Amino acid sequence: MERTSVPESGAKLRLAEAAEELFAERGFESVSVRDITKRAGMNIASINYHFGSRDGLVAGVMIRYITPINDERLARIEALERRWPGKAVPLEEILDAFVRPLATQVRKSDLSERLFLKLIGRMFGEQAAAMPPVVEEQFKLVLGRFSKALSRALPTLAVDEILWRMHFVMGAMVHAMAQDEVLLRISQGASGNPTVEATLSRFIRFAIAGLRNGLSEEVSAKPSPQATFNF
Repeated sequence: MERTSVPESGAKLRLAEAAEELFAERGFESVSVRDITKRAGMNIASINYHFGSRDGLVAGVMIRYITPINDERLARIEALERRWPGKAVPLEEILDAFVRPLATQVRKSDLSERLFLKLIGRMFGEQAAAMPPVVEEQFKLVLGRFSKALSRALPTLAVDEILWRMHFVMGAMVHAMAQDEVLLRISQGASGNPTVEATLSRFIRFAIAGLRNGLSEEVSAKPSPQATFNF
């Protein structure tokens, strides 16, 4: 077993779970080794023993949470492509396949909905530049599969436009996950306290509008010779 992997029980899992809660609550840079081991009820040397270093622990947490999401995304897009053989998958279904795995993993996690979404948001907002290689490779595969699906659903958009619109969508999703409490506070409660399902459904509607921006139904039916990918 790799040092960055997290087992289903034991001292190593306790360290990972303590770190996950702290990272979600306070951010990756604000949490020390001492903070993590104190919450886990273990000695400071335990992180080096089980993970090799604090960075190894961070990588383990990221792999533990992001890999299942990306695996489900790939499984969902493959299922959609089998359901729509030789045709463009509807845009709404592509977005749902990309976003819905978050809800699936929330239900499986021991973290609360709030902490789960904050942790995922902080991973991309604070740790994107230090993404573990295995996670980066996953995202290359996810980007390739979903970009191709979007190029068929939005055939008039050039490659760079599709990629940038996807980038904006992902950025908005990360912000929404990590900053929901800020919105609640500055709106003085007017934004409400929706469930993760309600938030994701609202986000999918918003993202679809952004991806379709400037495209009429008539124009979007005409293919563009620029819409090709080499992933």
